[in-house]
Amino acid sequence: MVHTYWQIGRLIIEQEQQGEQRAAYGKQQLEQLASRLTGEFGKGFDVTNLRNMRRFYQAFPIRETVSTELSWSHYNQLARLEDPAARHWYQQEAIQQHWSVRALERQIGTLYYERLLSSREKAPVETEAQANTLPLADNPKDYLRDPYILDFLNLETSRYQEADLERGIIQNLQQFLLEMGKGFAFVERQQRIRTDDGDYYIDLVFYNYLLKCFVLIDLKLNKLSHQDVGQMDMYVRLYEEQKRSPDDNPTIGLILCSEHNHTVAQYSVLKDSQQLFASRYLTILPSEEELQRELERERRNIEQQIKEQRGEYRIVQQPSQLSGSV
Repeated sequence: MVHTYWQIGRLIIEQEQQGEQRAAYGKQQLEQLASRLTGEFGKGFDVTNLRNMRRFYQAFPIRETVSTELSWSHYNQLARLEDPAARHWYQQEAIQQHWSVRALERQIGTLYYERLLSSREKAPVETEAQANTLPLADNPKDYLRDPYILDFLNLETSRYQEADLERGIIQNLQQFLLEMGKGFAFVERQQRIRTDDGDYYIDLVFYNYLLKCFVLIDLKLNKLSHQDVGQMDMYVRLYEEQKRSPDDNPTIGLILCSEHNHTVAQYSVLKDSQQLFASRYLTILPSEEELQRELERERRNIEQQIKEQRGEYRIVQQPSQLSGSV
């Protein structure tokens, strides 16, 4: 079906439209074509579907790039994406991660690709977004995103506790793993770490088989605090001592909070750590415009941090009221 619809899309462009990307004929001609194909081959060739086939070919003009590992419904979703880099990335992820059509639709709707780009501290982001592929390096930052969209938990705004958040994640574990991204496997909830001074409990423990390391998650309802960072730092150190095997890479600690604290992020061990991270979560799916604004803000912050690290920033002096100002 995939290759048949691709061929029909090609014939519409090359024969019916004489190679033009936009049709020179109106809806009536497309209706006539739909009537002819329906009469000869049966259902599946109405005007709407023919438009989808035409768009499919326009999005994937090279036949070798079309994989039968994905269904026609997958490609119908992918063809709607205007950004070729995003389209290619979603296609490869859907194949590798065996996404259902519903999963692909949700990942596109929550701007998975854009959030991943925004959370990776590599500049310039625009240049990387134009690449045909988006490979992941063996860097924890490449596997973590900000924000995480947890709308599938169906939690009432400001009326839930940390236990409700944790319970909702466990009850919707498959969707949470999909939101987490590549290579994550669930290990345990409220895992106990024993010490001479008492027991400590880690909210959620995962293992990433691509990074080959444990990932500890601490859930916080409020704005990120330095106490949260200190607590996760202790958890990671304890886990390194008690749980990590010689074959594992260093343990990662991820604090999921409802609100960022840029001061804490800038002036705590979070800033330069390769093991401690903090991300925001949203329990209500924002609009695409809101997500785009948030991603743009995060991107500017990342680019500014990179410029400061490279010494490329400039100090812009405000006009002075004194004479002789520089």
